[in-house]
Amino acid sequence: MKQRIITGAIAAALFIPFVIIGGIPFILLVYVLATIGFQELLKMKGRSLMSVPGLISLVALYAFMLPGDWSQEVYEWTGYLKVEFVFMAVILLLIHTVVVKNSFTFDDAAFAILGTLYVGLGFYYLIETRESGLAVLVFALLVVWFTDSGAYFTGRKIGKRKLWPEISPNKTIEGFVGGIIWAIGIGLIFSYFAGMEQSLVLVAVVAIVASIFGQLGDLVESALKRHFNVKDSGKMLPGHGGILDRFDSILFVMPLLHFLHFI
Repeated sequence: MKQRIITGAIAAALFIPFVIIGGIPFILLVYVLATIGFQELLKMKGRSLMSVPGLISLVALYAFMLPGDWSQEVYEWTGYLKVEFVFMAVILLLIHTVVVKNSFTFDDAAFAILGTLYVGLGFYYLIETRESGLAVLVFALLVVWFTDSGAYFTGRKIGKRKLWPEISPNKTIEGFVGGIIWAIGIGLIFSYFAGMEQSLVLVAVVAIVASIFGQLGDLVESALKRHFNVKDSGKMLPGHGGILDRFDSILFVMPLLHFLHFI
């Protein structure tokens, strides 16, 4: 527990200044985080980032994550939309299955592309949210962090009924509800003091939905780890695991905020 708290404090101290600064420094940081997260995902599958299919997928990931303005510049320079780079990656990965005589299979190619979308979509919207303004990004991060803490402490204190034991044995229904309540609380408090333009009712509704989706994102990551029989996605953050372990909820919440037109 002590190691978990220390690591969390250090990680927050390093991450928060980039959130505040925004712009290119924040975008570059998100690209680094996405690279590490994608490497963790491939490693769980037993594949290397430093391989032909790994590098092809990485280029597709980088293209997919391009912010709106950068994407427009790439289109003006090359004549290709970023989604077309992803399509090209699919073709190249399928060709690779033939070249290596199925030592890299269709299933591996499908995993690589789905992994590109899984990691890329969430981190892309993390960038887009910051580009839209600091307040909404801080709101989203607080909702995710307080959901995580609320679920943990509530579950530890009064949790009795298992939420989804086949996927994550330690999570409880009480913790799930507690995380939502904590999310509503911090969402309303931050919205009030930050002077956000959205009504408090809308803020509460979005906090509830974001908390639920964030916890589902956590369960998706747990399902992946259970499938590949690993404890953590990586070892970069002592006491927390890897980048995907820390950003699994955010990967689900950031696209959701745009889908709900909250930004």
